[in-house]
Amino acid sequence: MEWEFEILDFLQSIHSPVLTKVMSFVTFLGEAGWCWILLGLMLLCMRKHRFAGAAVLAALIFDFVAANMILKPLVARPRPCWINESIEMLVRVPEDYSFPSGHTMASFAAAGALLFAGQKMIGTGAVFLAILMGISRMYFYVHFPTDVLAGAIFGLVCGGLGAVLVKKLQDIRTKRNYL
Repeated sequence: MEWEFEILDFLQSIHSPVLTKVMSFVTFLGEAGWCWILLGLMLLCMRKHRFAGAAVLAALIFDFVAANMILKPLVARPRPCWINESIEMLVRVPEDYSFPSGHTMASFAAAGALLFAGQKMIGTGAVFLAILMGISRMYFYVHFPTDVLAGAIFGLVCGGLGAVLVKKLQDIRTKRNYL
């Protein structure tokens, strides 16, 4: 864990008012996954992007169950800010466990679903935002680097599962309408 604290301490050393505002905005976007839920709902309302919207929402459901109901309680990893209490916190200290990063996992779940659904342009932008999301969580000392890495990996898996599930449901519906 020592190397992880070195990374977190380095990020503490580059704090600036402008960077803190940017990171605050990025981390705010990930609160409860609201921006990804909103994006999924917006896409769902557009006929051309309905598959992608459904994939994002399905991925976020997989993400919620995997991260919040299974992994966080199972691993029960303390947050870095709980261990090193000398850090001045710039965000509210989360009350749940650290592993995996929920903000990061939801972001990569949505981004992965978009990419797996064939939405290259939106998906690429979402991946960029997901990377920033993970960095913001370390910047604010609420997640270890391995929490963020695991969140990215598990998130992409959830994104893939969401897209596969929606595709299977779409195929069943098409087959039923064909018969």
